[in-house]
Amino acid sequence: MERRQAAKIGRNRARAMIGDLVLFDMTFGLPGRSGKEVQGEAIDVQFGGDGEVRVPFDSNLKVYAGRSAEVRSINGRVTATTGLNLTLRGVHVLVHAASGGSMDLDCDSLEGNELKFGAGQNLRFYIRDLSNARLVISDLGGYWEAVLGDGQSANRTIRLEAGGDVTIVTDREVVPQPPNYTLGMIEKPQPSQ
Repeated sequence: MERRQAAKIGRNRARAMIGDLVLFDMTFGLPGRSGKEVQGEAIDVQFGGDGEVRVPFDSNLKVYAGRSAEVRSINGRVTATTGLNLTLRGVHVLVHAASGGSMDLDCDSLEGNELKFGAGQNLRFYIRDLSNARLVISDLGGYWEAVLGDGQSANRTIRLEAGGDVTIVTDREVVPQPPNYTLGMIEKPQPSQ
């Protein structure tokens, strides 16, 4: 295993190879390395393929994976981008997510009022405290819009784009909006969720 420090940009790199076969190639940066603790700094993890990293539960995390990634039980903020599949479970605040394959989001809350999430295949979207929002969805079934909650205070717009189906998971009322007045796939959360 080769491990070297890229001091100019404050990152560490770890690579494992057997001959020409690269088992993993990962770059990561740790917050507070300059001696200053800056609020909102994040642990930055990059994988050329799949990988596993353990971080403190209260971390802010940025994940970039060439293949798939799964993030679980993070009490901080998460940004994630993958070439294939992405699963986020038990994430406190979701900032951004994008994947080339399927995406499964199960998070407590979102950061921002104008958000866009995209997946190359199916997208499952469950945000626990999302009570009022305008949803603009483009998936395999076509284009549809909906208001989540009472709609009176829907100051947040969420755009969901998928090459497959978008599934909204919520226990709140979902009201279809013009121009089509149609709804796509809506599920109620399971009791264990």
